[in-house]
Amino acid sequence: MLINCILISYFLPQMERGVAKVIGGDPKGNNFLYTNGKCVIIRNIENPAIADIYTEHAHTATVAKYAPSGFYIASGDASGKIRIWDTTQKEHILKYEYTPISGKVKDIAWTEDSKRMAVVGDGREKFGAVFLWDTGSSVGDLHGHAKSINSVDIKQARPYRLATASDDTCGSFFKGPPFKFEFTLRDHSQFVNCVRFSPDGKVFVTAGADGQMFLYDANDGKLVSSLGGEKAHKGGIYAVSWSPDGSQLISASGDKTVKLWDVGAGTAVTTFNLGADVTDQQLGCLWQNDHLLTISLSGYINYLDKNSPDRPIRTIKGHSKSIQCLTVHKKDGRPYIYSGTSHYWDAETGENDCFSGKGHSNQVSKMATDDANELVTCSMDDTLRYTNLDKTEYSASHVVKMDFQPKSVSTAAGGLSLAVCIGQIVLLKDKKKVFTLDNLDYEAEVGALHPGGTVAAVGGADGGIRLYAIQGNSLKDEGQTLKAAGAITDMAYSNDGAYLAAIDDKKVATAFTVADNYSVKNEYHGHHAKPVTLAWSPDNEHFATGGMDMIVFIWTIDDSDKRIKLPDTHRLHHVSGLAWVDEHTLVTTSHDASIKQWTIKY
Repeated sequence: MLINCILISYFLPQMERGVAKVIGGDPKGNNFLYTNGKCVIIRNIENPAIADIYTEHAHTATVAKYAPSGFYIASGDASGKIRIWDTTQKEHILKYEYTPISGKVKDIAWTEDSKRMAVVGDGREKFGAVFLWDTGSSVGDLHGHAKSINSVDIKQARPYRLATASDDTCGSFFKGPPFKFEFTLRDHSQFVNCVRFSPDGKVFVTAGADGQMFLYDANDGKLVSSLGGEKAHKGGIYAVSWSPDGSQLISASGDKTVKLWDVGAGTAVTTFNLGADVTDQQLGCLWQNDHLLTISLSGYINYLDKNSPDRPIRTIKGHSKSIQCLTVHKKDGRPYIYSGTSHYWDAETGENDCFSGKGHSNQVSKMATDDANELVTCSMDDTLRYTNLDKTEYSASHVVKMDFQPKSVSTAAGGLSLAVCIGQIVLLKDKKKVFTLDNLDYEAEVGALHPGGTVAAVGGADGGIRLYAIQGNSLKDEGQTLKAAGAITDMAYSNDGAYLAAIDDKKVATAFTVADNYSVKNEYHGHHAKPVTLAWSPDNEHFATGGMDMIVFIWTIDDSDKRIKLPDTHRLHHVSGLAWVDEHTLVTTSHDASIKQWTIKY
């Protein structure tokens, strides 16, 4: 048995409107860093599909920075905790842990010898600290601000200088070590969001919500000039990043642009327009070697080209929030993975994009494809949507409003769809409601249509699976109820219609033989917690289940003891969706917003 895992999509940075996002750069130039939830994500800058994840924070991770040596990463979280961990080993062994401030960590800076670090953010007693990395002993006092400190940086050459930027509309300048407050920088009129020293250690720049950027002498902290005159941007500036030689920098703004500046001339050389939507606001940036990266409010990561400012040369799209479901469908013979709200991936290359147009306004809870080459989705916005997969564009005319919130949708031949809603079952044909079952004497949880379009199976919270015959445009209760061990959480027919498999909250999977009046073929045990998703292999001999225990099992229909276990499929997050690309390739997703592709040789 051989199991191999490929990452199709890692989650994007978790963004918040009006809040800067720090992107950490690798001193060796290979990787970049950002955070989402309790995780730190390390991605290869040349090939972002190569990624790694650090999951050891107990609270929301907020910022991560490489040590200049490249051997360690320091990451901070919402509780004020700093974890310093190894980058050379896959296990990312913890080296040191400190709690220098009592609130959210907003920025981290190292001295060039990787021996001292500054941490700033929210706090009760203080808004920042500077200390030795290996003992935690203080090497200065970062006082001088009346409100939260948003940003910190340290000059990467002796004599060391340190600068901070704060919500109190001021910056502060320090000399050290030990670092001592020298004076306040009062040139901004609104929040100061970012401060960064040039790589050559000659100057540093501050950027603020007032749309202004100021340049200061790095040695004495005196104002040198402002970039762009009175206004560098029409909106607030959230981040700046220097070119490696210190002659240029880029700035990211809420006005949805990124500007490239000639620092000596004090003028913008290039303006990158990233869009017109509010989600196109630019909240973070990184200049690493020849790569210019920015992060939009949408979480999308844009690669910019200095010589082609009209559009990014590459945009990494994906999910920044949990994914509830996915499915696979072949288009022109190529398998594509469809997930969450509007994203799709080429399963062979990993290239991805989004549907255009306005889609669901709330979380998509279930999806399936039909024989008309459409993606059928149900959402907490109380609608079913039918999206043409050739056009990959949402259509306002192919939306069916439901009376109650749909929890499940399935499809079958002949244009049939079955929606299981709260307190209601709805049969649809050719995108129109044709039959409704109300006043149910049980709580319907999930439905499955037989591929031939002859039977609708509906699983209930009482552990019963009711079978309804599809007669014309109606559902007829045949009086047959199959029993499972507990409340049904998911179920599906095999692709050939020979079996129905169901999972329940008692951690049991059950397979029924359709031709033998739905007799029990086998029961399957192994999950430690509730399984919530199930998918059949195209070979009709195996099906996969995943759930709250972070485990995926691949079961063999004829032998309940013959199984493949994928432990820790999505570390620290339960498995929320499964789909098969082919009989040897399984796709999994989770609330960690990532999608993984597993190659399985039986």
